This record gives sequence, C-alpha cells and structure tokens, in this order.
Amino acid sequence: MNVNLELTDHCNIRCRMCSQSLRDEAHGAPMRFMDFETWRRGLNGLAGLADVHLCPHWLGEPTLHPEFDAFVEYAFAVNRDNRLFSKFKLHTNAVILSVDRARLLVRLAHHPGAAAGTFEAIHFSIDAYSPAAYRFVKGADHGERVYRNVERFLEVRGKARFPVVHLTLVVQDGNRHEAAAFVDHWSQRFRALGREFRVAGDWPPFDQDAIYLRRLNTGDQASADRWHAAACAAVGIAAEARLPGSF
Repeated sequence: MNVNLELTDHCNIRCRMCSQSLRDEAHGAPMRFMDFETWRRGLNGLAGLADVHLCPHWLGEPTLHPEFDAFVEYAFAVNRDNRLFSKFKLHTNAVILSVDRARLLVRLAHHPGAAAGTFEAIHFSIDAYSPAAYRFVKGADHGERVYRNVERFLEVRGKARFPVVHLTLVVQDGNRHEAAAFVDHWSQRFRALGREFRVAGDWPPFDQDAIYLRRLNTGDQASADRWHAAACAAVGIAAEARLPGSF
C-alpha cells in the first residue's frame, strides 16, 4: 500500500511538466504546510495496515517544510520494528539539501529500530544537464546547486546500500537533446564511487541505484513518446513500458 502524507504543496521551482506549477492552488485550496499533530495522527493511523510504503510527497517539495528534518526523524523514531511502515521513499528536487541534511538521511537509513532497507530510496528530480536546460525546464536557476547537492549526497552515503538513489530526467522539448550527456555524467559519478547502477527507460525497481529517462505525460503523447524513444536510443536502452503501481 503506497501512502502519501504530503508535508506541503508549496514548491521552490516551476517545472514545465508539473501540474503543481500550473496554478497557485495545487489542490484547489491555498497552499500550506502540514502541522505536527496532523503528521503524528497520520502516522499513527498506519498502525495495523499491511506493508505500507510511506512517501511524504505528492505535488510539493517536502524539504521546503520548515520542520522537515524533525518530522522525518519522528517518523523513524515511532516506527520501531516497522510497526507503521515497511518502506520509506523520499522524492525531492535537491535544491535545499545541505550536508547536514544528507547526513541525517543516511543516518535514518540505518536507524537501529528499523529493518534494513526501510529507508528504501531517494528519487532526485533533476531533469536537465546544462544550466540553460535546467532554467528552461525547471523555471529556476538552480541547476549547478542541484548537481553539487546530489553529488555531495552520494559522497556522504558512500558505500552504504541504502537509500537507493534514482536520478531522473523527464524527456521533453528543452532537455531531450541532453539525455546522453545526463546519463554519461551520472554514470561517471556512480562508477567513481564504485556503485552498481542501471540505466532505465522508465521507473526502475528499487534494488539498486539508477539513472532513468521518463516519459512526459502530455496532451501530445505521440510526440512525447517519440522524444522518449529517441532519447533512450541515444543512450542504448529500450524505451520501457511503465511499471504498474509506480509513483
């Protein structure tokens, strides 16, 4: 059971392909931050459910929450023996990923009260290689910072198996010409750290690190599928079918 307890629907970038960026009220209501009591009650409400995979994200950027670190630490503290959730996944654009936060996340992935692999994966939404393409696709000039933050996170994680890291590029007009450069850059980083990884044509499984090229969901799906297939061909992989139940 995938459960999304969204810490916030605010975001610090304006991705062209994201519905959150198209309106000021992502859920038809003014954007807000979850309060601690709602977080506490939401977590407690997971008790008794089987095999819960928890993600504190839906449309917004979870690390924007002013108490993000404390909320996530609390979740792992009350999840002793995996009584509330069996897996935890974080989706982030990595714009605000300090070294202290990177260390916290790696530490939580090895929390003594949780089974190995509970903090299963971090999904980094990068979506560009060059600063110019990042500005176009993401609507902000944070590309170089994001690359530094993700590279530093990989270094902090070191040889630890978890959390698995997925680096994504949603193929679209504005970045499709950069697919090979994107894959080459991150492949070099993984190899330098001695990490096994795969390059995938859509959502990869969570058994190892991955670089993946994702289809754009759009009204002109035929064009998006052609762009995606061409990007996959440029890096020598198949344009894979979507995995059922992926999020």
